[in-house]
Amino acid sequence: MLALNYAFAGLALGAIASLSGVGLIITYRATGVFNIAQGAIAMIAAYLFWEAVEDWHVPIVVAALVVLLVFAPALGVLVQRIVFRPLQRRDASPAESLVATIGLTVLLIGIAYKVWGPQAQSAPSLLPQRVWQVGSITIHADAMSDLAIVVVGTAVLGLITRRTLLGTSIRAVVDRRDLAQLAGIDADRVAAIGWATGAFIAALTGILIAPQIQFTPFELTLVVLETFAVPVIAGLTNVPVAIIAGLALGIGSSEMSLFSPSGQALQIWDALQANLPVVALLAALLARNRFAGTGVDAGTTASFARRQATEHSPRLRVAMYAVASAALLCPLLFSDSDLRQAQQIPALAVIFASIVAVTGYSGQISLGQAGYAGLGALLFGRFSTGTPELIALLCAALAAGVVGFLTGYPAIRRRGLFLALTTFAVGTFVSRFVFQQPYFINGLQVQRPSLFGLSLSGDRVFYGFELVVLGFVFLLMTNLRSGPIGRALIAIRDSEPGAGSVGVDIRALKVFIFTVSAVIAGIGGGLLVQQSGAFSADAFDPLASSIPWFAVVVVFGADSAAGAVLGAALVVLINSLTSNPDAYQIVIGALATFIGLLPGGVSDAARRLVVWALHPAALVRRYEATVPAGRPQPVLNARGLQARHRIQARDTVRAVSR
Repeated sequence: MLALNYAFAGLALGAIASLSGVGLIITYRATGVFNIAQGAIAMIAAYLFWEAVEDWHVPIVVAALVVLLVFAPALGVLVQRIVFRPLQRRDASPAESLVATIGLTVLLIGIAYKVWGPQAQSAPSLLPQRVWQVGSITIHADAMSDLAIVVVGTAVLGLITRRTLLGTSIRAVVDRRDLAQLAGIDADRVAAIGWATGAFIAALTGILIAPQIQFTPFELTLVVLETFAVPVIAGLTNVPVAIIAGLALGIGSSEMSLFSPSGQALQIWDALQANLPVVALLAALLARNRFAGTGVDAGTTASFARRQATEHSPRLRVAMYAVASAALLCPLLFSDSDLRQAQQIPALAVIFASIVAVTGYSGQISLGQAGYAGLGALLFGRFSTGTPELIALLCAALAAGVVGFLTGYPAIRRRGLFLALTTFAVGTFVSRFVFQQPYFINGLQVQRPSLFGLSLSGDRVFYGFELVVLGFVFLLMTNLRSGPIGRALIAIRDSEPGAGSVGVDIRALKVFIFTVSAVIAGIGGGLLVQQSGAFSADAFDPLASSIPWFAVVVVFGADSAAGAVLGAALVVLINSLTSNPDAYQIVIGALATFIGLLPGGVSDAARRLVVWALHPAALVRRYEATVPAGRPQPVLNARGLQARHRIQARDTVRAVSR
């Protein structure tokens, strides 16, 4: 009977996990987009519901109806109209849609922190909290209500999808948008309905789960993200399997309370029970080779990671490097407090450079870099106890590289969303089972290194040391990109089948770049923990760090190491001006959400601006070459017309000379 009581106790969370998984599947099947932002939408809805009830004193039922039937569908339609419709109309890659959902996640979390702050809240329950006693069995009314909502709601959605014209239209648009439009189907309307439905389910998930936890913007979003195991187990297609998987996770986590190992095993068992969805997500991803459906596991970041098309003159390169060096040396003139803030820039820049290596150079979307950086930070603290700090930093980075090497093997046959979820699961697993366990972090001491007996503990000396390390990383990145390996990685990024057809060893290079990226991230993590003077698990949380860091790199140019430095500087500048460590997320999230309008990021836009200023004729020629035949040429301003006339005159002279 005790086991049955635990089963009923876990039924509520299991039903909510099932609901979240069904919402992800519905959105994916209706739009072709895996909505990573579902957790953030659920979080915003929960906060609005709590605000309406607690501060505005709106009746619970009225507040829930307004949030579910007005706010959530309106948000879903708005997101579809201004973010995803432009991407779909130009047949953007799945990678771009994935980045847009990541940007939306970061943006909504940043807004929540700005509006409601980091304090934990507890929302009122929408469902009755009565308890029924049937013999020795305890049944909770809210758990049965959650289960009823999932079953009835899924049945209704299933009937609509399979038995109505709307359902047929949805399947047609997802399978072949162009053919569906030729058949007279309004693809934008179908996508808007899908997003509205997905946002409604996400909001319902947030409202139901908020009363069961003390939630913050990060906490509630991450709880919903952990339910990604449910749609992954269902292969993003099978709703009944998703329901069963969600219920099994909730009941299984509750049933684990029946067992109480002793000693050190108890801590491991408790961690496993608390993080069962994370373990299930990682296991489900490793057990699968790909997702079925619309190719959501296909596609790389080639559309927003571009190689520089125009080589600058040596004089211009020297000027650019001189300006960058002067900017990095400026903090040495700051006050002590400002300098300590600026010390984060080189450390973050090194971590961001590791994302450039794996994403910009090879096209692999990695959301687990905070895990590698955290391992470098943690192991540096451990190794530096009886080892010189520089050697400890190198050993910690190499150890992180070993983890990256092991991660590279699952990445061999994974791309796009599939790879992103796998790396996110690995980072979350490391965060929960290593960074948050007292066994690994208790007694950890961090000291700054010394070199030839000279202590680097002084703020200015340590900042100079960070710049030297950043210079070595830049040298490594330059050699990596400009050599044969870099060309092979770019070929993989642009087209894996094409790279394989010319003899590129894709498997070996993927493992190699994940290893190198992890080593660089480990170095950055070691510098970051030396800057702060203590190890903090929250600093390397996958949601608080990995996803925002990835968004920063994409915004500033996924293939630009210089963009990584600019991104790090902007993050530190915004946070120092606002005294809020998460303030940068609003800016970065907004830019990443609309990355489809800024392909190549800020760095590529700056390149085009420089080319326009110095070589307008080359820019006009390259731009006009992209205009399909038969389409009117773009309208140019006076400078552009002058460049076009020079091109035409030169071409005429060459034709006559022949």
